[in-house]
Amino acid sequence: MNAPAREIAAPPVILLVSGDEMDVLAEQFHRYEREYDVRAARSAAEANTVLKEARRSGQPVAMIVTESRLPDEQMLMAMHDWRSLVPTARRLVVIPISRFGEESAALRPYLQKGKFDTYLVLPQGRRDEEFHYAITELLSDWGATVATSEIDSVRIVTPDARPLALAIRDFLDRQGMPHRTYAPDTPQGQETLARLDGPPSYPLVHLTSGAFADQPVLMPTSTRELGAMLYGRPSDIEVDTVVDLAVVGAGPAGLAAAVYGASEGLSTVVIESEVIGGQAGTSSMIRNYLGFPRGISGQRLGQRARTQAIRFGARFFTGWPVVELRPGATGEPHTLVTDGGEVRARSVLVASGVAYRRLGVAPLEDLVGAGVHYGAAMTAAREMEDRDVYVVGGGNSAGQAAVHLARFARSVTILIRREDLAATMSTYLIEEIAWNPRIDVRPCTEIIDGGADDSGQLGWLQLCDVRTRVEERVAAGGLFLLIGAAPHCDWLPPDVRRDEHGFVLTGRDVPGECWIDGLPPENLGTCVPGIFAAGDIRSGSMKRVASASGEGASAVSLVHGYLEGLRVPPAP
Repeated sequence: MNAPAREIAAPPVILLVSGDEMDVLAEQFHRYEREYDVRAARSAAEANTVLKEARRSGQPVAMIVTESRLPDEQMLMAMHDWRSLVPTARRLVVIPISRFGEESAALRPYLQKGKFDTYLVLPQGRRDEEFHYAITELLSDWGATVATSEIDSVRIVTPDARPLALAIRDFLDRQGMPHRTYAPDTPQGQETLARLDGPPSYPLVHLTSGAFADQPVLMPTSTRELGAMLYGRPSDIEVDTVVDLAVVGAGPAGLAAAVYGASEGLSTVVIESEVIGGQAGTSSMIRNYLGFPRGISGQRLGQRARTQAIRFGARFFTGWPVVELRPGATGEPHTLVTDGGEVRARSVLVASGVAYRRLGVAPLEDLVGAGVHYGAAMTAAREMEDRDVYVVGGGNSAGQAAVHLARFARSVTILIRREDLAATMSTYLIEEIAWNPRIDVRPCTEIIDGGADDSGQLGWLQLCDVRTRVEERVAAGGLFLLIGAAPHCDWLPPDVRRDEHGFVLTGRDVPGECWIDGLPPENLGTCVPGIFAAGDIRSGSMKRVASASGEGASAVSLVHGYLEGLRVPPAP
């Protein structure tokens, strides 16, 4: 069957702005002309004209590359105007090498505040691949978080914007699977419907290419079910197989453990209840993670780590929450129970992370997926264009969500119960938020009520000052809730001790009766030998991506020590 014809959209614009160095920039960006509409502007005024024309015609702007000095306007002032015109475009400053030392130092505070994405030395000759690595990295980030996919290796067919369809889109975004959404009466929708044997149950998921292309059209009832359909069941592991390491959770801690465990010869299985990346996977841009000077989205970080772990032999099962952990007798394997099967493992790392706490306002809980979202929901962010959006939370995840939402929404208001963000958010994010004209912070405020508009989507919120109890009703087109942390460990046995908040106790924090010969467990060890904990689930952890990754990696050395104590060689 021939693929249906599709109207070819205008390619995204890459705008080059320079008075003196245009010849160099034009030569460098010649390689992008096949896929992008590369435009040139020799002044800030010309750039404004190009951007206004693109916005008027609906042509997307992927990137603005500007020389650090412009002939008609101070570059930072021009950058402010450009961000107002096309807030989703990536913004790059190039500096001639003769001025780089002086100007990079002067521009550094504005980079920290998010006025632009990065600065680079103007290339000195052909094939400056370090320069182009940065360009393609920024374009890739733009394509993953802003652009509508040009590829539809997965088609979602749905008659309306129902919550499950949005959840599936977000799931596929975080899995790095290109997708597009179609109505049933489109040619693509009709092609999908023709492959069904019975009546449709929307949304439909049609995998058109790749390793899954031979599957029938799927009709999942949840993202967990979709993950299981795509990636298999834990029972796919042979019943008699005992793995060296089973990791519960594929956030930063679990992924780091999978990479290091598998690379060091341990047979490693990762079981994830929802989607790779955990909470960190919803972050649109993590700027303070070691080794990524231009930042990296949580989705990309998670997918790269998963690919790395698979390369070393780790196996992943997605969409299967662990419902029970049965500790083995001394030296015997532990058993992880899921609805899709059991996994027996000599050692277990609990890295199941945390969930955002529920708001507890009943009318808003009924609107989850209809304008109300727990977490950053990167897919939902694209639906917020020209809306007034509210973010609840004062941590880094909330700050990153607000910055990303400001690329689309008319306004973003961060609601916190504290006086300010200083105690809970990184300084770089506080400064970036302060410099963003679309973002406001409203302190000492909580939400006490809310409701839908005529379309059934979120329409309003009732806010209350926690000091004066004065209330205010505000119009709201979106609400993103990133408040606190509730541990994912109801499935753990009583033997694995937890603190009063439900977080897993490890090392010297475990009760004295769990110590062996007067010695506490290893620093990531629990009360049960062979069961370890790392990342946000662990009592006393930092709740940061870098620290979770470090704990996951460190746990592997403890696993080696435990397995050596069992005198059991690693499985082949």
